[in-house]
Amino acid sequence: MLMYGAERLTVRELLVVLLSKGTKGMPIESLSREILVSLQGVDGLREATVEDLTAIRGIGAAKAMQVIAAIELGKRVYREKREEGYLIRSPEDGAEYVMEEMKHLKQEHFVALFLDVKNRVLARRTVFVGSLNSSIVHPREVFKEAVKRSAASIVCVHNHPSGDPAPSREDIQVTKRIAECGKIIGIEMLDHLIIGDGTFISLKEKGYL
Repeated sequence: MLMYGAERLTVRELLVVLLSKGTKGMPIESLSREILVSLQGVDGLREATVEDLTAIRGIGAAKAMQVIAAIELGKRVYREKREEGYLIRSPEDGAEYVMEEMKHLKQEHFVALFLDVKNRVLARRTVFVGSLNSSIVHPREVFKEAVKRSAASIVCVHNHPSGDPAPSREDIQVTKRIAECGKIIGIEMLDHLIIGDGTFISLKEKGYL
């Protein structure tokens, strides 16, 4: 790692560096390989829980928390880097901004992106977690933060854990309700993106905005 840099290491080798040593009867190289096999690769590792990791021979709670902390740190560094004045000029830009984080979520997350007059991201906020319902996802929760941030416009995003981004009736109702409130307040809803497994749909492009 010192000679070639972290980017040249495989995921298994990064785990070796992170965990530093194995246990009796389980050398660190074997332990790192076992983690990836048991979790079925990087996707499983990304979503792993303490329970998933401690079920693997040689992994106790301390090692499990080391791995999870490292993954969470990577997510946060990536997220903050993306949020430094990110410019959204198209639905593709908006989808790219959230895709890596949202395509793997096991529950629906409704997220609002708050933009300035040049369509740069000022902030993001998870408004709701759970199945979308127009009576639960209330516009006031979206626009309260928008006003606080002096946002000129917003882009709403939510994911479909099924991987299929096709909009439901509730998705369309929520979109229209938030857009109408935005017109009254003077903060335009530019789009509502639905994130699937590596795919997305723009409700604006579909004619619902």
